[in-house]
Amino acid sequence: MDNEDVIMVFDKPHFIVKLHQTLLEVDLKEGVRKKMEDFLESNPHLRESLGLLFQNVIPLDVQLKNIESVWLNEDGHVKIVIPHRRDITIPLEKDESTKLADKLNELIPIEKAKEAEKILASSSAERESEERRAESRFMVDESERQR
Repeated sequence: MDNEDVIMVFDKPHFIVKLHQTLLEVDLKEGVRKKMEDFLESNPHLRESLGLLFQNVIPLDVQLKNIESVWLNEDGHVKIVIPHRRDITIPLEKDESTKLADKLNELIPIEKAKEAEKILASSSAERESEERRAESRFMVDESERQR
């Protein structure tokens, strides 16, 4: 992800949180888990297939469009709910947690709307393509009948 689109950064002793326009990155700074995270993030196919296995051990980046909800838990940490994945809890200071949660709750609906538009545009284009194919088949059938 490009560092130019970073909106917020929280640099902690053992991890760093970067909020981008479309992505939330939670990266470890050291150790074996950091090496596993780097390996998985450099291999998109492995991340997709093995990500579910490793999500308990290492945090994986998450697209904002995939986040279901964000709130603060009783300890003041950011709790992120992601369907079909383990929830993420980010242990930040109370004011940092509030800033991050507020910004996520602002950006997530925008990303979900963009995704819905893409899906709608894609299905509309697919429907038009099907109509053109059907129309061309009709024209071929008509020309064959007239022979």
